[in-house]
Amino acid sequence: MTPFGQALRELRRRKGVTQRKLAEAIGVTPAYLSALEHGRRGRPTFELLQRIAGYFNVIWDEAEELFRLADASRPKVVLDTSGLPAAYTAFANRLAQGIRTLPPDVIEEMDTLLKKSRLSG
Repeated sequence: MTPFGQALRELRRRKGVTQRKLAEAIGVTPAYLSALEHGRRGRPTFELLQRIAGYFNVIWDEAEELFRLADASRPKVVLDTSGLPAAYTAFANRLAQGIRTLPPDVIEEMDTLLKKSRLSG
């Protein structure tokens, strides 16, 4: 599941809307919407995001959060390590091979480290 898929599912739950009803209203198939929620489809287009936000009549802040989550919801990420030291490429490959086995606390710790490095660098 992607961050966007999780948020969309929660939004549907809060508003009492089925996948089928939402899919019909925004012009996609229920299968596509299910795949989007489960992370089997890439991030939605801006147009589709606008239709979803419009359907739920979400306020600006909530719509902006949906758009941000969609941007962070690419289930197939490509890392370009060309031009970086070999250790960076090796690390990216180890991460790609082992990410499914990492426990949530390790993911949180790595995310915290990444956020700190961005703020200081």
